[in-house]
Amino acid sequence: MNTLRNKVQLIGRLGQDPEIVTLESGKKLAKFSLATNDTYKDATGEKVENVQWHNLVAWNKTAEIIEQYVTKGKEIAIEGKLTSRSYDDKDGQKRYITEVVVNELLMLGK
Repeated sequence: MNTLRNKVQLIGRLGQDPEIVTLESGKKLAKFSLATNDTYKDATGEKVENVQWHNLVAWNKTAEIIEQYVTKGKEIAIEGKLTSRSYDDKDGQKRYITEVVVNELLMLGK
């Protein structure tokens, strides 16, 4: 059996322009959200559309490409890995976030 891997593949549209951060080291970080749609028929035969929002981050060269070419509404395909982390918010409450770290990016459409 092959080794199990943490791998995520998504195709969707950006909900807003990416947030680009340049760190003190000069590395770039892109943060953005991606909407994926799933359509099915419910028990009554009525069409139902389910939209899921995914938090994504990209580093270095991928972040630079995103900064230059990817904007709100753009359709993209990504491959990456799922990560979870926690942080303390401004009120001292522990918050948890799950996001996809993008390894590969393919721009779709026009």
